[in-house]
Amino acid sequence: MNWDLATILVLLVIASGLIWLYDVVYLVPRRVKLKTNLSIHATEAERQEANRIPFIVDLARSLFPVFLIVLVLRSFLVEPFRIPSGSMMPTLLVGDFILVNKFSYGIRLPVLNLKVINIGEPKRGDVVVFRYPEDPAIPFIKRVIGLPGDQLEYHYANKMLYINGEPIVQQSEGRYVGVGQGSSMTGSEQRLEHLPGAEHAILVNLDQQISGIRRWEIPNNHYFVLGDNRDNSKDSRVWGFVPEENLIGKAFFIWMNWDFQNTGISWHRIGTTIR
Repeated sequence: MNWDLATILVLLVIASGLIWLYDVVYLVPRRVKLKTNLSIHATEAERQEANRIPFIVDLARSLFPVFLIVLVLRSFLVEPFRIPSGSMMPTLLVGDFILVNKFSYGIRLPVLNLKVINIGEPKRGDVVVFRYPEDPAIPFIKRVIGLPGDQLEYHYANKMLYINGEPIVQQSEGRYVGVGQGSSMTGSEQRLEHLPGAEHAILVNLDQQISGIRRWEIPNNHYFVLGDNRDNSKDSRVWGFVPEENLIGKAFFIWMNWDFQNTGISWHRIGTTIR
């Protein structure tokens, strides 16, 4: 069991719910009995004792609905994440705070990650958050490039993709100028990549001279993902495919950007839709 926030929330819901249940089943009847047996000459201290609700019970009754609502929202609707690296530049910058749609690819039970309702599957071009296959406790974010059954080629010399034998067109958009912690990417070439049914911006480093061609065939229930910052991303080219059960959801919205080390809040990025 991974001791992540979902696990902690589940335990808090169970603990507070059990305390509340104990109060309903045992303590409430006891308080009612004490109040019923009070004489008309009872002291104020005796009356207070008859009505006293233990602090832990009062706390549990107050927090149980909060824990439950947060768990439901986070597990089945949306979950927030912060972008810690530049591997998805220029689409996502260091310090972006994003929202992830948790039901895009099916409803899963928290902690167990067991899919109970199948709603949809990732599409080519989706920006997805998933559990890193080599350490499922770590969430990763990349773009879906290859779907089950696809045959992929990546040509390192010209940074070109081929999907099922077809070259993926890339259109140069000139020199990229980075800001904040992404300023190290200034000088990279920004390209518009035309995936089938989707297009998005990528960065490539023309000074990085690497030759060679890699080929993959995507197995069933697995996905091939790449970072948009193609020469600065640890992705499926390095560690392989993403199993379907590792998917967390689809990233769809930037609700805040705060580059702690450099630029502060980037107001213009707030409210941006992720494509």
